[in-house]
Amino acid sequence: MNRPTVLEDEPRAIDVHAHPPTEEFLIDAGGEYMHDAAEGFGTDLSTHTFDEMRESYHEAGIERAVLLAWDAETTTGRPPVTNEYVAAARDDHPEFIIGFASVDPLKPDCVETAERAIEDLDLSGFKFQQAAQGFDPSDDAHHALFDTIEDLGVPCIFHGGNTQFGGGVPGGRGLKLKYCNPMLLDELAADHPDLDIIIAHPAFPWEREQLATCLHKSNVYMDLSGWLPRYIDEQVLHYARTLLVDKVMFGTDYPMLDPERWLADFADLGYDAEVQRKILWENAAKLLNL
Repeated sequence: MNRPTVLEDEPRAIDVHAHPPTEEFLIDAGGEYMHDAAEGFGTDLSTHTFDEMRESYHEAGIERAVLLAWDAETTTGRPPVTNEYVAAARDDHPEFIIGFASVDPLKPDCVETAERAIEDLDLSGFKFQQAAQGFDPSDDAHHALFDTIEDLGVPCIFHGGNTQFGGGVPGGRGLKLKYCNPMLLDELAADHPDLDIIIAHPAFPWEREQLATCLHKSNVYMDLSGWLPRYIDEQVLHYARTLLVDKVMFGTDYPMLDPERWLADFADLGYDAEVQRKILWENAAKLLNL
């Protein structure tokens, strides 16, 4: 593999965007939506254990991964990957897994669920997928939830742009892309200045809105997950090594994308060692207080 030079001696990379490679996510929670995603990514739905995941990551030179719970039950009807499940995986692999919770904002107990995830399970943040969960994060109806998360002092990852969930089928299985426009997160960031927000993925077709929000709001960051670097918009790649060099983070969207393949592509961008170091681990380590 053509690995970035900064990883050869210091395998410290942090993947801020990984899903469980197990049946609980790929089959049970994902269902037909995950089949759509696998088709879009050109991958299969073969499952792996967390031991196998850790081994493959370490072989690629990646030290840690943010593992995401999943609850989009109200909109999709699929069972969640629970916060307890992710916390147990974290407890089994504490030097590898950083656990992020999921809260379905449409459930009446979402605030209490958020509090339990941090105060009882000691998870490190939250992940939202607005299209799959069917909600507008800037809507006043969700202020109580984000007031609570802001008070808890942990970051949130939000989906940005197009999604392969429901992709390529009539009506997109009812999922609405409008909820994934980064300008909704600009509003959320303005209303919750102490809430750290990571916009996941280069937010096609709203990359410029994503870059503008990251530039304007000091509490908004982005990751590069879900796309091989060769396919990422050139303006995103330019900002990643210049104006946003302290706010862009490495992510894969594992198991949809292979970490080793992503890193090989990243090495081909020709970023200097300092830029690579910031993107691959320093920015995430700082944000996550590692």
